[in-house]
Amino acid sequence: MKLSPIAQKFVLHWGEMGTRWGINRTVAQIHALLFLSKKPLPANEIAHSLGIARSNVSNSLRELQNWGIVRVIHILGDRRDHFESMKDVFEMFRVIARERKKREIDPTVQMLQQAISETNKRKGADPYTRDRLMDLLHFFELANSAYAQMDALPTSALLKLSKLSDRVLKMLGVVPK
Repeated sequence: MKLSPIAQKFVLHWGEMGTRWGINRTVAQIHALLFLSKKPLPANEIAHSLGIARSNVSNSLRELQNWGIVRVIHILGDRRDHFESMKDVFEMFRVIARERKKREIDPTVQMLQQAISETNKRKGADPYTRDRLMDLLHFFELANSAYAQMDALPTSALLKLSKLSDRVLKMLGVVPK
């Protein structure tokens, strides 16, 4: 697949953004390529288009499949696996948020709950440390609640809510920074 200059720019940028989000650059670049591709691509075409090793492509595709944003497609008459990215941006970011929550937030909440439980059982436990951990746990519980509410909304409701947010803030007398 020959990439246009704009597609090249996007693939490179998405790779750089991926590293800022803690994602391997190649994984992010492959995702960008598949997101822009009109048709599913086989791994060798991905490798050729991006100028990367086939083994790196295989590992990166596996990671994208584990995230749930890329899937295998079979094409009649072609024995190779082809790959395509989710195209619905809202659904894709819901999946990414769900995976990040599962991988990053949920283990942190569990650790905080265990640490707080331990401080409650120990005599002479540092109350300042316990208070800091409680504040952090409270924040994550609020964030989880907000996430669950947002995740449950259909995209159309989410769009309406985002359009209403400025008016709601004004009604509450809150001025955004």
